[in-house]
Amino acid sequence: MNLFQPILILGFAFFVVFAEATLTGPRDWLGAQIDLLPALMVYAALNADIITLSLLAVLGGLWFDSLSANPLGITILPLFLAGFPIYLRRELILRTAPFAQLVLGAAASAAVPTMVLLLMLNLGWQPMVGWDTLWQVAVVTAGGAAATPLLFGLFDWCGGALGYKEEPEMGFRPDREIRHGRLLK
Repeated sequence: MNLFQPILILGFAFFVVFAEATLTGPRDWLGAQIDLLPALMVYAALNADIITLSLLAVLGGLWFDSLSANPLGITILPLFLAGFPIYLRRELILRTAPFAQLVLGAAASAAVPTMVLLLMLNLGWQPMVGWDTLWQVAVVTAGGAAATPLLFGLFDWCGGALGYKEEPEMGFRPDREIRHGRLLK
């Protein structure tokens, strides 16, 4: 089992959540913080296994909630629900096409904050909702859509530069019979 990809995905999620919490420049300039976890969920859904996808949803959601004003654990389910349908249909998705990556990143980046908001409202929390919320969801959606193809390129480069390549298959079948000795006429 190759542990390089899951470690890279989870390590990048930890770094992204920490960077989003500490770097306030984009938040001050745009009026909203761009969230890269939904874009990372799209990458994990298309390229990793279900265990990595689940770990990313749980750990990424807990890390994100612990550094935000959200109740702890409320982001886990929306992250998982953004990635799991993509995981189920990943054979049908053109995962190398940047347009497909952009569309999936936009859909996931719009769905996650919307589901978090709906969960908070249904669980009795009183989030601040107003006209600014539409702007914030639009910025998060556009940022996630633009970041998804970039994340695919970054992870492909990391996999080629730091990971190992699989051995190509042999030129002959292993069940082939090889006879040694002289040919009989």
